[in-house]
Amino acid sequence: MGRILAIDYGQKRVGLAVTDPLQIAANGLDTVAVHELLDYLQKYIAREPVEKFVIGLPKQMNGQESGSMQYIRPFVISLQRKFPDIELVYVDERFTSVLAHKTMLDAGLKRKDRQNKELVDKISATIILQSYLESK
Repeated sequence: MGRILAIDYGQKRVGLAVTDPLQIAANGLDTVAVHELLDYLQKYIAREPVEKFVIGLPKQMNGQESGSMQYIRPFVISLQRKFPDIELVYVDERFTSVLAHKTMLDAGLKRKDRQNKELVDKISATIILQSYLESK
């Protein structure tokens, strides 16, 4: 059984989270610059088996896709070409940034740490992955 890897795709940075090998728990993995992402994933997948990608699907409050999909779609096409044997699913990512900030507050992080966008992206990816795991 391979891991499930979640991707919170942004225009500059990408938050990543991954399950344990038994696919029980979601853990933050890393935050990577967009232009380094496919190389990073290739190196990670060479070390760790990944059976599924979970991609955050940005939606508006009315349920329609947000404008961010114009950046995500080309990435997903490249991802599927590079890793054709790995299944890909979308998960609604509404409110993940808000939940990430709340998580940081609840954890008692200082204001400076809460302003760390890389940490917010990684926590958001973890929330997306946890949401997927809970829906299974």
